[in-house]
Amino acid sequence: MLEETRQLISKINNKTAIIGVIGLGYVGLPLVKTFLEKGFSVKGFDVDKKKVGMLNKGKSYIKDVPEEEFKPFVKNKMFTATTEFPSLGDVDVIIICVPTPLDAHKNPDLSYVLNTTEVVARNLRKGQLIILESTTYPGTTDEEMLPILEKRNMKAGKDFFLAYSPERENPGDMVFTTSKIPKVVGGITPECRKAAIALYDQIVVKTVPVSSTRVAEATKLLENIFRSVNIALVNEMKIIFDRMGIDIWEVIYAASSKPFGFMPFYPGPGYGGHCIPVDPYYLTYKAKEVDFSTKFIELAGEINTTMPYYVVDKTVEALNKMGKSIKGAKVLILGISYKENIDDQRESPSFKIISLLQKKGARVSYNDPFAPRLDGYRDYPGLKLQSVALSEKSLKQFDAVIIATAHSDYDFDWIVKNSFLVVDTRNSITKKRKNVVKA
Repeated sequence: MLEETRQLISKINNKTAIIGVIGLGYVGLPLVKTFLEKGFSVKGFDVDKKKVGMLNKGKSYIKDVPEEEFKPFVKNKMFTATTEFPSLGDVDVIIICVPTPLDAHKNPDLSYVLNTTEVVARNLRKGQLIILESTTYPGTTDEEMLPILEKRNMKAGKDFFLAYSPERENPGDMVFTTSKIPKVVGGITPECRKAAIALYDQIVVKTVPVSSTRVAEATKLLENIFRSVNIALVNEMKIIFDRMGIDIWEVIYAASSKPFGFMPFYPGPGYGGHCIPVDPYYLTYKAKEVDFSTKFIELAGEINTTMPYYVVDKTVEALNKMGKSIKGAKVLILGISYKENIDDQRESPSFKIISLLQKKGARVSYNDPFAPRLDGYRDYPGLKLQSVALSEKSLKQFDAVIIATAHSDYDFDWIVKNSFLVVDTRNSITKKRKNVVKA
C-alpha cells in the first residue's frame, strides 16, 4: 500500500477526514446526513444559493432528511454548506452527486459531471479521494473524468484517488436508508479502490468491491434497466388484459403465490423518478460505440412513456360513457410526486397527464399533500398550479378524479363516495364501484 493511501485511510478510519459532497439534492443530502451521523465533518457544495442558505440555517428541503435530525449538526458546526468551490481544497474526500439527465433527443447530458470535474481539477490537491456517484454509462469515470483530473500532472492511484460508486437512494424508504444499502465500489487503480472501500466501510452495512469503475457503472444500469423492462412488461399486459376484461392486479396477486421464478412488478400511469426513465438511455447511447442496437431496452422505454396517453384515453372514454366531453371538463389529479408518500416530483408521469389533458381542453387541478405548489418542471416550465384542498364540496365540482399517486393520506373510499368519476391508475380501490374505472 502506498504511503498516500495509508495516510488517507488512516484519516478515514479515525474520522478526521473531512468529507465534501457536491450536489445537495435527493442523493447528496441523505449522504451528507449519513456521514454526519457516523461522526464525520462534512462540507456541502451546491450552485443553488437558496439551498445553501437554508442548510446553513439548519433547514431541510427534503422529506427524507428531517430538519430536527439535521439541525444539530449545523449548530455544532460539523456541517457547513457553500457555493464557493475553491474551498474544495480543504476537504479530503470529494463525492460528486450531480444530475445526469437526458437532452431533448434522449442522449446523455454529462455537462453537470464534466463541469464539476473541471472545477474539482482546478482545486485538486495531492492525497484527495474523488468519487462519482451519479448514474452514467460505462467509461465515464476513466474516459471522461480521469483525463480532466490528470491535467495538472498528477496521477490517479498515486497522487490522488478516483473511484465510482453508484448511488442507490430510494426516496421514502424508511427501512433501506443510505447506511443500510450495500455499496458497489470500483476504482481506477487498486489503490483507488482500497481508499474508496475504506470510506464506505465507515458508513454502510456492506461494501461490494468490483474490478473496475466500468463494472460499477454497468451495475447501476443493469439494476434500473431490469426494473424498466419488467415495468414495461406489466404495463403492456395491463392494456392487453383490460381489453380481455381481466384484472391485471388480480393476476399479479395470484402469480405472486408462486414461491420461485416470479417477482411481482406493478403497472401504473407511467414511470417516474430520476433513475428508471433516464438510465436505460445511457446504455443505449454507449452501446452504439460497439455497433449494438438496444432494441429490447428502447422498446421498454417506449411502452412506459406511452402510459400517460393510455390514462388520458381511458379518462376520455369514461367521460364519454357518462355523457361528458373532455373539452371543458374539470379534472382533478391526485398526486404529483412520482410515488407515494414522498415529495420527489422528478420525471413524474403526472406532469405529462396534466399536459395532455390541457391540450384536449380540460381544466386541470391537482392535490398533493407533499407538493403545495407547482412552479414548472423541466419539460413543463409553464405548468404553474397550486394544490387544491379536498372536501366533499370540492370533489363534487370535478367531472373526473384521476388517482396518479396513492399517498397514504388519501381516504379513497371517501373520495369515491364524493366523486362523479374516479380513474384509478394504482389499484387504490379494490372493490368494484360503478363510478370507478381502472387505467
